Amino acid sequence: MDDTPQQVLVVTPHPDDAEVWCGGTVARWVKEGAAVYYVLCTDGDKGSDRPGVTSQELSDARQKEQLEAARLLGVKEVVMLHRPDGGLEDSADFRKEIVRQIRRVRPQVVLCPEPYRKNLAWHRDHRIAGQVTLDAVFPYARDHLHFAELWREEKLEPHKTGTILFWGAELPDTFIDISDMVDLKVKALQAHRSQMAHRPPQEVVSLIKGRAKEAANGRGCQYAEAFRKVTFRT
Repeated sequence: MDDTPQQVLVVTPHPDDAEVWCGGTVARWVKEGAAVYYVLCTDGDKGSDRPGVTSQELSDARQKEQLEAARLLGVKEVVMLHRPDGGLEDSADFRKEIVRQIRRVRPQVVLCPEPYRKNLAWHRDHRIAGQVTLDAVFPYARDHLHFAELWREEKLEPHKTGTILFWGAELPDTFIDISDMVDLKVKALQAHRSQMAHRPPQEVVSLIKGRAKEAANGRGCQYAEAFRKVTFRT
């Protein structure tokens, strides 16, 4: 993508997913004047192998870490849906929550997980978050008779989003240069201490920069993030 969108919505299943997959893009767009909003779908209360930690302790820690990571990247707001980790469902109430945020933020671009990976393992929450977000963008947020109460009671007008960028795609077709932002991406990811504490800091740097360098290969930049792009008529 050559043009920086003005309004961006990131739908992230768990704390840290957005930083892993699109943190550099978020940082770049914020620097270029975009207003970026997060929707955090789950509270991340299962993502640990530490004996003795409770789901409540983990949830509290991870939500604070997400707020700190978002602050570092310049995200304008983090809306937390507080759904249980591993518990996302393709349901009307979840879809309505995403439609509500689309109509409220009115983004030109939505970023979320790829729902259709065939040959690579993918967390169930990622698949469902991607599918529900795709459906929320088109057609649910577009048509006022879908979730008409959002229009009637909350004054949230229908909205047509022009583009979805799916992260984690097996066949990406869109690559965004994050060369100037890769260090900030790493810093934001390291804010997720509950997930990164078991890794030496240099290992995290090598992992993130290695993946970004691979995405940039042959594209005229040092580091990039990769997406599959879907466009809609607006």
